[in-house]
Amino acid sequence: MPTQRAQQYESTTRIDTTTEPLARELLAGLAAPSPFISPKFLYDPLGSRLFSAITELDAFYATRTEAAIVAANLDAIAAAAPGCTLIDLGAGDCEKAARLFGALQPRQYVAVDISEQFLAESLARLAERHPSLSMTGVGADFSRSLQLPDTVQESKRLFFYPGSSIGNFSRSDALAFLRRLRGQLDAAGGLLIGIDLVKDKATLEAAYDDALGVTAAFNLNVLRNANRIAGTDFEIADWRHRAFFDDAESRIEIYVEARRTVDFHWRDGGRSFAAGQRIHTENSHKYRLDDFDRLLQAAGFFVQHSWTDPRRWFAMVLARPTD
Repeated sequence: MPTQRAQQYESTTRIDTTTEPLARELLAGLAAPSPFISPKFLYDPLGSRLFSAITELDAFYATRTEAAIVAANLDAIAAAAPGCTLIDLGAGDCEKAARLFGALQPRQYVAVDISEQFLAESLARLAERHPSLSMTGVGADFSRSLQLPDTVQESKRLFFYPGSSIGNFSRSDALAFLRRLRGQLDAAGGLLIGIDLVKDKATLEAAYDDALGVTAAFNLNVLRNANRIAGTDFEIADWRHRAFFDDAESRIEIYVEARRTVDFHWRDGGRSFAAGQRIHTENSHKYRLDDFDRLLQAAGFFVQHSWTDPRRWFAMVLARPTD
């Protein structure tokens, strides 16, 4: 980063970037009776770029619908949180937050993402466009904990969590996560969060299994990342992408599935899968607005306002701490 940008852009690492603890976590999931890989491992630099491509797909309505909701209600959103410290959770390429800058006029922008390299590249580009805005990058697995640097102002924080990423959490984990956010807000703080609403099964499944195969590539890339982090020897061609909606749990479930009998190994172990056996990689829960309202209340928030699209496919919710 050029010296003259030092005051505008600060990169702060909060994640242990050594692979050993990540490898242990990943291998523990693979060895579990019902094997899984945490969705955070989807977001290496390539995975982050693939996800950005997913948001351009016709079938992936969420990003497009959310952006339309924000654009249509930007003045109301800005009026509710002027001059805030905008904390962007799962910032990725930072473009969703950047659309708020003109109206919100944040005094500070804090971008948080697990993919530190991708985040640094994104913030460097953003700083070119907004040289007067104080920016901080935080590499962190915020799904477990969030320790912000001392340079992040404590008053008037607005956590921004778009994309319905809250859906990746189980209901109990979502409650714990929201409570942690509440603990970092003063009375003037808030949470602006996107939630994907319950809709017909065909629309949901098409959004997570697109005809071009971009979502499949994004999901299968987790095996490539596992090879890098944990020394596994997955052959990507042995696996296929699977995504379907579970009505009872109101969630999309995503897996990688063995195409044939597969043996894979790591440095002190291994496992065999029969054709059709799966490794779980992600859930995406879908909500009804009244259910999400109750979840926020249990976490110490009240809903100040919610905005939806005409089809009520998606919602943006502005929540405030309960006194």
